[in-house]
Amino acid sequence: MEKTYNPQDIEQPLYEHWEKQGYFKPNGDESQESFCIMIPPPNVTGSLHMGHAFQQTIMDTMIRYQRMQGKNTLWQVGTDHAGIATQMVVERKIAAEEGKTRHDYGREAFIDKIWEWKAESGGTITRQMRRLGNSVDWERERFTMDEGLSNAVKEVFVRLYKEDLIYRGKRLVNWDPKLRTAISDLEVENRESKGSMWHIRYPLADGAKTADGKDYLVVATTRPETLLGDTGVAVNPEDPRYKDLIGKYVILPLVNRRIPIVGDEHADMEKGTGCVKITPAHDFNDYEVGKRHALPMINILTFDGDIRESAQVFDTKGNESDVYSSEIPAEFQKLERFAARKAVVAAVDALGLLEEIKPHDLTVPYGDRGGVVIEPMLTDQWYVRADVLAKPAVEAVENGDIQFVPKQYENMYFSWMRDIQDWCISRQLWWGHRIPAWYDEAGNVYVGRNEEEVRKENNLGADVALRQDEDVLDTWFSSALWTFSTLGWPENTDALRQFHPTSVMVSGFDIIFFWIARMIMMTMHFIKDENGKPQVPFHTVYMTGLIRDDEGQKMSKSKGNVIDPLDMVDGISLPELLEKRTGNMMQPQLADKIRKRTEKQFPNGIEPHGTDALRFTLAALASTGRDINWDMKRLEGYRNFCNKLWNASRFVLMNTEGQDCGFNGGEMTLSLADRWILAEFNQTIKAYREALDSFRFDIAAGILYE
Repeated sequence: MEKTYNPQDIEQPLYEHWEKQGYFKPNGDESQESFCIMIPPPNVTGSLHMGHAFQQTIMDTMIRYQRMQGKNTLWQVGTDHAGIATQMVVERKIAAEEGKTRHDYGREAFIDKIWEWKAESGGTITRQMRRLGNSVDWERERFTMDEGLSNAVKEVFVRLYKEDLIYRGKRLVNWDPKLRTAISDLEVENRESKGSMWHIRYPLADGAKTADGKDYLVVATTRPETLLGDTGVAVNPEDPRYKDLIGKYVILPLVNRRIPIVGDEHADMEKGTGCVKITPAHDFNDYEVGKRHALPMINILTFDGDIRESAQVFDTKGNESDVYSSEIPAEFQKLERFAARKAVVAAVDALGLLEEIKPHDLTVPYGDRGGVVIEPMLTDQWYVRADVLAKPAVEAVENGDIQFVPKQYENMYFSWMRDIQDWCISRQLWWGHRIPAWYDEAGNVYVGRNEEEVRKENNLGADVALRQDEDVLDTWFSSALWTFSTLGWPENTDALRQFHPTSVMVSGFDIIFFWIARMIMMTMHFIKDENGKPQVPFHTVYMTGLIRDDEGQKMSKSKGNVIDPLDMVDGISLPELLEKRTGNMMQPQLADKIRKRTEKQFPNGIEPHGTDALRFTLAALASTGRDINWDMKRLEGYRNFCNKLWNASRFVLMNTEGQDCGFNGGEMTLSLADRWILAEFNQTIKAYREALDSFRFDIAAGILYE
């Protein structure tokens, strides 16, 4: 061993040696118990962040520990195609380099461009995973859009459709007007902001009066532009001021639409005026109220978020309806939504119907990628009927087939699963698994694995023109199949037989619903054991907390407090660190503040500490399920500890060279000191195993350090 400990000189050559020798592969001994972990697939576009480093350190600790016990271990690796994130990266790239949009390319050529880009940069994240020392089986690496996984996705879609568990319907979704696609709740960022509450008079119809003799109701709203799509006013059925008006009508200002007054708990007597306008096509709560009272839905917005030239009127089931006129006053047509807000307020005011404007604290939903305000939008999308799939998935956790560590997360899981909504699985993007559905000219829909199968199954001749659905599947749809599709399903492979159900899933609590729950639902529906009993995807879910900065703030690019794990391994100079934190910012106005903060925190950049010091620090901070405040001082301390281990190992080797240390199987005479050392050693092993068996990586690290 060299005299001084220099991680740079030993870590990479050692890792390459291990990988070449095949040390990370399953040992193939089927008489031994199997142990399998599936890596949560990081986005192929991305680079590793602290959360990845943390979770992967925990997984590597588990897999190496089980491998040392002689088990047949598999740590399955792979990456995710990350639909919207990848498409945006490539769109930005072609805009910056060629001044083109994806529409200039057309769908096929643009998708080719993404595959090209993946070939160039898709390797970044796997290089970084090697640098972290992850002992994954690289020969089995998968990608969510490789041929095998794409076939599994089609297979699942077709089977669910045939079982009537997938359907197409018109419902309200989070719509990003900039990206022009539906997005999931996880991609919506709620921001607090100062806004206004407008109080508007809605004249009562047919000479009706309120309890205090007024011939109008005052409705409070934070989004006056949606007034054009109102189809009702809700009051609380217990409210003495208005309960006698339930069943009567108001005349909607500006549009003169006659709309009913309904009694609904959604109207809060204590809030605003107690009267709430109901716009089922533009608000999630109103949509539910509308369903309860069979109110029509009127969509007044285009996919870009502008006011339409004429509205779309639907009944509660989403069928076109002529119950109301589709006319929109000319002065509002084609206006951008926030310009329409001003115009509607001015028009209401001109009629003397604006009672007052109050300042109001708002929570406004923004798209985390497009950065614009999200509109609830009535669109045709594909859905999975989740309640049927959720039932066995709830039972699996109730009866202990799947255990959460820490246990408190089971409650979070149950609360969502017992009140589960249908899952919107379509996205209006180009990059992703295209929906395997075709339409004929009459609008009939045919679902199959490919067009040839569709034509054959439905006796459609070559004279029948078919066009494939333009949409792609939500990225979480393919991720939900991760534990079994990566092992070769729908084929009944040896790998599936040996390694499924998998042993442990390591995940952050923020994706319990998006990923963990959906994996459990999909796996139990499609994978059965030899007795036909549904198989769980994993036996244990180990939940990690988030890694925050030293002040407990969430790490984010806009705060400028992100630390790249590899910068702590290999070191980085201050100028490079500043460039990394302030270059290519979405909000360049924050650059100065971030620069000052970085110069204060890392005046000389970041020293190299080596992979082992980083991993040891992460393990030492890993107390179950709690968020971690990152601490550079701990990292420095553990770098010194690695140095001590190195020196101690050198000392032992120097003093045992040429000695018989019992390797030859000869009798050893043990001194009292020897026996004491062995007893201490065995006590340490016992305590260490107990810590690792109960997922207390922090205690295990502490035992070593002590």
